[in-house]
Amino acid sequence: MMKQLVLAAALFGAFTTAALADDRYATRPPVVLSPDLTAPWINQLGGKVRPVVYQRPVVQPQQRGLFQRRVIRQAPRPAPQTVSVINPGIPAIRHPIEPQFLPQTVDYDTQEKPGTIVIDTNNRFLYLVMEGGKARRYGVGVGKPGFEWAGAHKITRKQEWPDWTPPAQMISREAAKGHYLPARMDGGPENPLGARAMYLGSTLYRIHGTNAPWSIGSAVSSGCIRLRNEDVVDLYDRVSVGTRVIVM
Repeated sequence: MMKQLVLAAALFGAFTTAALADDRYATRPPVVLSPDLTAPWINQLGGKVRPVVYQRPVVQPQQRGLFQRRVIRQAPRPAPQTVSVINPGIPAIRHPIEPQFLPQTVDYDTQEKPGTIVIDTNNRFLYLVMEGGKARRYGVGVGKPGFEWAGAHKITRKQEWPDWTPPAQMISREAAKGHYLPARMDGGPENPLGARAMYLGSTLYRIHGTNAPWSIGSAVSSGCIRLRNEDVVDLYDRVSVGTRVIVM
């Protein structure tokens, strides 16, 4: 009888211990080992029994492996900006102004008197003649093919932030291309004449600024001579009404 009681107690203790052990291991998280089975600590285990390796599930799809090449994502480069110098339908790619078209003082051999403006349309330069064989040189935009001209005139009027009234011929010409110009535009940063204008005699031509500085050095206008806004302001302050202008 005593033996049966002892055997029952032993069996009860064994089942209780097993249950407790099961509960203990059921609540403990699995040991997470390295997925790299060639790691040195794996090789040191020895024996024929390979350890069980638990691999943590991947939560983030972009997570990298141990030896996967890192990919650096860069923001896409913006496409080149395109604008229309006068006509919205004609795109022109913006580009930095060439250094030779920036204002500078140069040697200039001429018979013209100091204070005279000489415009070299072929090379896209405007010269303001100075004393001592020097000139202040500016880069300019000139008339496109078919709109070239040459001659000598005087500045008859100066205007800051001029308004723009396109000539009737220009309005008709552009309308035939499907580009419709305003009958008049107030002066301001969006105005094609830019910050300053100097009118040449009774002609329709002007020396003026531009809201398209990337066009300097090109033949893009309808005959007018254009400078960057900062350059036309500088020239405007150096000349007066009556200044002789030679276009060649």
